[in-house]
Amino acid sequence: MTYLRLPLVHRKHMKSTNMLERLNEEIRRRTYVVRIFPNAESCLRLVRALTVERHEAWLEDHRYLNMDLLKEHKKETLRQAA
Repeated sequence: MTYLRLPLVHRKHMKSTNMLERLNEEIRRRTYVVRIFPNAESCLRLVRALTVERHEAWLEDHRYLNMDLLKEHKKETLRQAA
């Protein structure tokens, strides 16, 4: 239900409120392709590479959500509550 507290502009862009689940699903998909790892370190290297790749994509891509709208929404909510 936290999803409904966001401004309408943000809600239409978000398909899920849990972006971590999508990252875990991508890791699961990539590790399934490899199937057998020679040791735990090689699996950890793959997972680290995927998370670094995702992090860099978030830094370089355009802004998914405009946080100024969220700040305005919070201020308006506080004004209405007062």
